[in-house]
Amino acid sequence: MNEVKDKEKIESFKPEIECIKNERYKENIMTLIGLLPDYFFEVPASSTGKYHPFFALGEKGLLRHTKVAVRIAKELFDDESVSGAYSNNEKDLMLMALIMHDGLKSGLKKSEYTNFDHPLLVSNYIKENKDKLTLKENEIEFLCNVIQSHMGPWNTNSYSNVVLPKPQTRYQRFVHMCDYLASRKFLDVRFDENDNIQE
Repeated sequence: MNEVKDKEKIESFKPEIECIKNERYKENIMTLIGLLPDYFFEVPASSTGKYHPFFALGEKGLLRHTKVAVRIAKELFDDESVSGAYSNNEKDLMLMALIMHDGLKSGLKKSEYTNFDHPLLVSNYIKENKDKLTLKENEIEFLCNVIQSHMGPWNTNSYSNVVLPKPQTRYQRFVHMCDYLASRKFLDVRFDENDNIQE
């Protein structure tokens, strides 16, 4: 484990971590961010460039896409007509899920193209590393359930025999919605020199 590298990874998500209220959850998401492969912080959101807006292309595009998905969730949670439907812990867990949802998009070891089953890879990775976390079983299940279904209706692929779960619960639908909106090409989000969203 490289502590300097882990600190850099965590620092890159500082504004998003600050959105999480529960201190125990903050500690756990920092651990999970430290476990993300180095490539996550370097690659574009789409290997082909077809399915994401301009800000998600090129170097660090996947990081920027993830930040936008989290920001969309935060903006919705700032609206009490939306946030009133969820407890504070549920909101925090969904923010954590959005930080992690594409964490292994190119596999455990970087492949040239997106791994279609990456929602399942991330979910299994979290479970495999649960001894490093202080999350309870039901919290890990919550996280993994909303990550596994984040692809929404795009749950099959002609190059894979994997069938991903579709969102069924309101939590799964919320996480999918934030990811879906963050991938829309009409979005024009501006970032500063540290790849943080400009206000």
